[in-house]
Amino acid sequence: MAGVPDRRSARQPARVRAGTRRTYSARARRRGAGRVDGGNRQRFVAVRIILVLVLAAAGVKLVHLQAFEAAALSAQAERQRVTSIEIPAPRGSIVDRNGAKLAFSVEVRSLSVSLRSMRRTWTEYARQHPESGQDFRTRAADAAAFIAEKLPGKVTEAELLSKFHKPADFTYLVHEVEPSVAKEITERFPEIGTENRARREYPGGSLAAQVVGVANWRMEDPDPYKHNLHGLSGLEFVRDGDLSGTPGRRLADTKQGNDNVIIPGTERELQPAVPGSDLELTIDSDVQYVVQNMLSDYVRGARARGGSAVVMDARTAEVYALATDETFDPNGPLDPKKLTNEAVTNAFEPGSVNKVVTAAAALETGVATPESVLEVPDSLQVADHVVHDAWEHPTQPFTVTGIFAKSSNIGTLLLARQVGEERFAEMLKRFGLGTRTGIGLPGESPGSVPPRDQWYATTFGNLPIGQGLSMTVLQMTSMYQAIANHGLRVEPRIVRAKITPDGRRVEEPTPGTGQVVSPQTADTVRNMLRAVTQKEGGNNNGTAPAAALEGYQISGKTGTGQQVDPRTRKYSDSLYNITFAGILPADAPRFVVGIRLDAPEDTLPQGSTAAPLFHDIASYLAQRFQLPLSESPTPVVPLVLS
Repeated sequence: MAGVPDRRSARQPARVRAGTRRTYSARARRRGAGRVDGGNRQRFVAVRIILVLVLAAAGVKLVHLQAFEAAALSAQAERQRVTSIEIPAPRGSIVDRNGAKLAFSVEVRSLSVSLRSMRRTWTEYARQHPESGQDFRTRAADAAAFIAEKLPGKVTEAELLSKFHKPADFTYLVHEVEPSVAKEITERFPEIGTENRARREYPGGSLAAQVVGVANWRMEDPDPYKHNLHGLSGLEFVRDGDLSGTPGRRLADTKQGNDNVIIPGTERELQPAVPGSDLELTIDSDVQYVVQNMLSDYVRGARARGGSAVVMDARTAEVYALATDETFDPNGPLDPKKLTNEAVTNAFEPGSVNKVVTAAAALETGVATPESVLEVPDSLQVADHVVHDAWEHPTQPFTVTGIFAKSSNIGTLLLARQVGEERFAEMLKRFGLGTRTGIGLPGESPGSVPPRDQWYATTFGNLPIGQGLSMTVLQMTSMYQAIANHGLRVEPRIVRAKITPDGRRVEEPTPGTGQVVSPQTADTVRNMLRAVTQKEGGNNNGTAPAAALEGYQISGKTGTGQQVDPRTRKYSDSLYNITFAGILPADAPRFVVGIRLDAPEDTLPQGSTAAPLFHDIASYLAQRFQLPLSESPTPVVPLVLS
């Protein structure tokens, strides 16, 4: 029909258009899918590249670790599971001159426990075996009861329980356990650990304790596997390097974690310990014992604050005894106040024993002879100070021998003036005053002598009579050793030799010597001082007849030195140092004995002199060493001529 479009022709464009849209949509989908496939391929390639790079880096690292760091990493891993343990070196012994042991070590064990590991182990055991009724609490109770039973008197069950339950990861249970007992305990309770220790034994107890000293191991050491003995005082301290040896080293595997618990059976020795050397002393145990006890008894009887005594060989200056009245037992609790040896650490003003310097100087310089006579008053003006003799007397003619036998302060000062200050100062130095003797004991005091350029007008009125300077008992004895040894002063010594672990004997260095005065002067002074023990009545009495020993000639000198009152800082009228130095026998010197008493009560007969104590010591020495009797009695000489 005209004017009316054919429906098919009218719909055709729509179909065509729809088909076209479908065609375009399919193509678009195909193009989108292509883009997706391409993106996936790109991501896949990127991932593969990353994986290759990662694997390559890991391979490089692996090669580096295996080729270059393997040893270091292995060592680090070993350190993490291996503990280095010190093997204590056997400490050397200390013996006297005859081989008697004064100190030695015995092997013991310390028991310890890792509380952290023990709690963990027995808590886990209780969880896995609830029917057993066993846990940490019951295990600790069993161990405490067993250990206390095996160590009666050493530790109680209650003390052990307290240690087991304290809030800590580790604790020591008990020390110094016999090895056989420790083995029995650890076999019954494997969680209890042991450490090898050494216990120092002092068989003589307080015998020469200040000389020998004391050694112990230090619990404050942060390393629980380092427990070598160390010296705390005396020769144990000052010769620690010789005695202690060189610790060894062993390795042991430890459990993982922070317990540091050693795995049984994994210990192996890395380096053996080298034992310490023995020390052989000059001390004679018998002489030391007798002198120590005689001194203590005498100090107690004189009600003195203390005392010291030295016995020395007249020729070699070897010390046979070095005693103080108060000592300690190194096997028991320690009192720090008693560890020091006052015979070498305490310097004091000696009084008239120092007059031997004036006697030696007067004879050496030729200003006097033993028979020379001086008119001696009982007082003398020295600058603004008046010096007195110990007793009142008119001006009298004293022989030089009499001046020292009767210990006249005034006669001594008159002789010192003739000697002169310079020569007197030189003689003090020759006798070793103001310097340490070098005996090798800790804390030795050098004493004191005022420097020559600091002498005041009154200084030369004090020094010749033993005031205004100080010395130790050891220094005092050393002075008289020079007189006994023909004027040759030998540095005193107390160690004779070191015995190495292989048995080799190493003598101590030769002591220093010095000729203080000529042999003739020394022998003359020694002969003069025999008159100190003279007892002929009246003016012919010396100051120490009580020091005389029947059958032997004795030379000696008494001393009374004023102490400074700590409150007034002035010389006291009641506090004195009482001293005595003697030579036995005077005609063939074998021993020199020096004694000091600290502030004895002067109201007691023996408080005014140490001569009776010297007599007792000399009597013992003569018998102990079977000293030959003197060939002739001590000659009687005039002391005061009117």
